[in-house]
Amino acid sequence: MIKRRILVVEDDRDISELIRYNLQREGYDVSAVFDGLNAYEYALRLKPDLILLDLMIPEMDGMEVCRRLKSDETLRRIPVIMLTAKSEEADVLVGLQMHAEDYITKPFSPKILLARIKALFRRIKSSEAGLDLKDRREFGPLIIDTLKHKILVNGKRIDLTTLEFKILEFLSRQPGRVYTREQILDNVWKEGKFIIDRAVDVHIQGLRKKLGLGCQYIETVRGFGYRLRDAES
Repeated sequence: MIKRRILVVEDDRDISELIRYNLQREGYDVSAVFDGLNAYEYALRLKPDLILLDLMIPEMDGMEVCRRLKSDETLRRIPVIMLTAKSEEADVLVGLQMHAEDYITKPFSPKILLARIKALFRRIKSSEAGLDLKDRREFGPLIIDTLKHKILVNGKRIDLTTLEFKILEFLSRQPGRVYTREQILDNVWKEGKFIIDRAVDVHIQGLRKKLGLGCQYIETVRGFGYRLRDAES
């Protein structure tokens, strides 16, 4: 079985070693770097399966590292979990707007960190497998192909992050049904849900920008949540 490769980017060497030790015990292939410049160069060279990224690091801060990763066509699909002592809502939202998959504040339990990592990999695996749902769902110009993990609008492929795809796929299971933010968090983040409801709004906003004409099918139901409108309604 091929080991998942995880890159730990943390300038506190005691914390880095604690994370490395616990991840290796779980069977992951772990590498560690201690500044943002080395983190970006490592990602370019070896393409890890996950990056644990501290925000307050030298040379290039974590936000800039994340921005560069998500702006690079060859790196943007690498999931990022941000690790930081910052806990203010504004920092959480900035990280999510940059398409980080999750956000963990220090101090954290190694068990919680491992649970979040496993949950993230399960979500990715489920998305790639397409689950046991109808493989192709159409909403006017918008096509959701769960088997091939593709989104098309007017025949053009739209590149989404893992979480954006999962939200859209979840809403498409029952067109017309209104889901609250809490329901979306429960079903998309599942046991990795340790973040604020506002995260859903951030990802919906990103989805609408990317979908172009397809964005008309994502409807906000004020005071309740969101739904994916059936093409015939």
